[in-house]
Amino acid sequence: MNKTIETILQHRSIRSFTDQRLTEEEIRVLVESAQSASTSSYIQAYSIIGVTDQSKKRELAALAGNQPYVEKNGHLFVFCADLYRHDKIAGNKGEDVKASLEGTETFMVSVIDAALAAQNMAIAAESMGLGICYIGGIRNDLEKVAEILKTPEYVLPLFGFVVGHPANPSSKKPRLPFEHIYHENTYNVDEGDFQKHLTAYDETISSYYENRTNGKRADKWTEQITQNLKEPKRTYMHRFVKEKGFNKR
Repeated sequence: MNKTIETILQHRSIRSFTDQRLTEEEIRVLVESAQSASTSSYIQAYSIIGVTDQSKKRELAALAGNQPYVEKNGHLFVFCADLYRHDKIAGNKGEDVKASLEGTETFMVSVIDAALAAQNMAIAAESMGLGICYIGGIRNDLEKVAEILKTPEYVLPLFGFVVGHPANPSSKKPRLPFEHIYHENTYNVDEGDFQKHLTAYDETISSYYENRTNGKRADKWTEQITQNLKEPKRTYMHRFVKEKGFNKR
């Protein structure tokens, strides 16, 4: 096993950082690492907004559910699906490509491109001894986020991404069993296998929480996920995505 794989397998979200800011060189290395990710048809349909203004970080932290690490970190990035430049390029060449830009396929490409770039950044950051945490909470109110970041049409903020020097490293959270993730040739719908692996995973997660909280918490993964999905979340999203020019067709 090489050091890159060791870095990937040791990932854990960090939610407590020192006051040390990232240097300009570190920021550039991280962004260039993100840019080195695969991109569908070379479209590069994403942008990254670095937020250094402390008042903006404070606002975003509040929108994300009052998560203090959105405000207090080494650097805050916001990854966006971005087709703005593509619309401008086509317009400058006298072409109308809105039917393509507003299609579901292009929407998926832009979201996938951004996610691939972010994960490249995550691995780069962790290889540098930094900690990271994805911030999906900014999607609680993307209209306000778009206002704060002044994102134009065809630019859709997707998630925040905090990086910094870890203050209190967390423990690694167990993932689903290999057999639940990897299917060979066809999707495995064997009910016996399905339940067996989930039961084992529930026991693993319950023990993880019990040890982490000194017995204050011991919920199972299946219970946690069921509660999480009982009520639809962020139901404004369908409307907002279309208003920003995405996924209209």
